[in-house]
Amino acid sequence: MNVLPAHRQHSRHWENFRYVYPVLSRRSHGISIGLNVNPDKICNFDCIYCQVDRSVPATVTEFDLSVAETELRTLLATDFSQFAPFAGIPKDQLRINDIALSGDAEPTTLPAFSQTIAMVARVKPPEVKIVLITDAGGLDRPEVKRGLEIMDANQGEVWAKLDAGTADYYRVINRSAIPFARILQNIAGCAKVRPVVIQSLFLKQHGVGPSEAEVAAYCQRLTAIANIKLVQVYTIARPPMAGVAGLTALTDAEVDAITARVRQAGLPAESFYGHS
Repeated sequence: MNVLPAHRQHSRHWENFRYVYPVLSRRSHGISIGLNVNPDKICNFDCIYCQVDRSVPATVTEFDLSVAETELRTLLATDFSQFAPFAGIPKDQLRINDIALSGDAEPTTLPAFSQTIAMVARVKPPEVKIVLITDAGGLDRPEVKRGLEIMDANQGEVWAKLDAGTADYYRVINRSAIPFARILQNIAGCAKVRPVVIQSLFLKQHGVGPSEAEVAAYCQRLTAIANIKLVQVYTIARPPMAGVAGLTALTDAEVDAITARVRQAGLPAESFYGHS
């Protein structure tokens, strides 16, 4: 069974829902229910590989926690095999593995972050994880730290973005006003309290990928972070919408080479390719 079309369907729109959507996720190894807490598309990063189309105005500009709870409860009771693109996918691959705060921007900018985490913890089945997919820019906010404490008690995981080893490359790839040093500090501080998963996307721009020196610096940054559960090394699998020309995926061998470097640094790592 070819599940690639389903893996590539990462639409944040499901039926007539405003905030909640299912995806067949490679990195979650099953169904991940996304919770788009930033429907206004306002983000503190401007990654060159972003797949959010900001040329189209947001139709929903505020996050309504009560509506999100109703939608989440509905999806948790849904038989996904009855809906495209999940029809025909083996049932064991349609297991709900996590509820992820993700979506059109950075979840840690949400004012009611801890309340949202508390709602998810109350609604979810015990075996389903809560995943925060974050660029780490807001992990130092007191409101976010309160939410992380709730996650810690309810099978929570922090998946933090780290796409660079140097500040210069960070500015090219992530294009954020937040200093790179603060991102590193926030990830390290979070990892002192709980294990973290690191998500790292590498790509080519006009045929050129990260240099050997950049990959070496990246691995050094990783080794300075205690308590890394896993490093997910991946590349683009869907067309970016950020309006940057000349972006292409790394080859499988290039992804694996970076993964091997991470493993040589003593960290567990997994590859995810541009075609699957």
